Amino acid sequence: MKVKQISIFLENQSGRLARVTKTLGDHHINIRALSIADTTDFGILRLIVSDPEKAWGVLKEQGYTVSATEIIAVQVPDHPGGLAEILQVLDDCGINIEYMYAFVGRSGNDAVVVFRVENIDRAIELLQQKDVKLLCGKEVYNV
Repeated sequence: MKVKQISIFLENQSGRLARVTKTLGDHHINIRALSIADTTDFGILRLIVSDPEKAWGVLKEQGYTVSATEIIAVQVPDHPGGLAEILQVLDDCGINIEYMYAFVGRSGNDAVVVFRVENIDRAIELLQQKDVKLLCGKEVYNV
């Protein structure tokens, strides 16, 4: 139930993001979700893509600083308070969320949210005990 995320360390310069997305597109790699956190000089681009292993290789070959991270993707009921219910499960067990972002697409009638947590195996176990729907990599890469 773990999903691979690609993180790219980028200089905060005009055109850098465009070049990354063009490189992925040129290699027929589809972006499923993304998040950008930046500072004045640098940023971290986090991506969920259709083929993470290929993306990692292509970006490394192009000279980018790339890493792969395991995250979890959770199907969140699309109603007021739906996300709060999921977050409460993790909070009740003292699991800290390092960051999160959401998908533009949907899984069935629900939204999809991606979490990076400090203890991924424990978080997966707790969410499964509460019948929270976790998505596997294949489901996420093809949303």
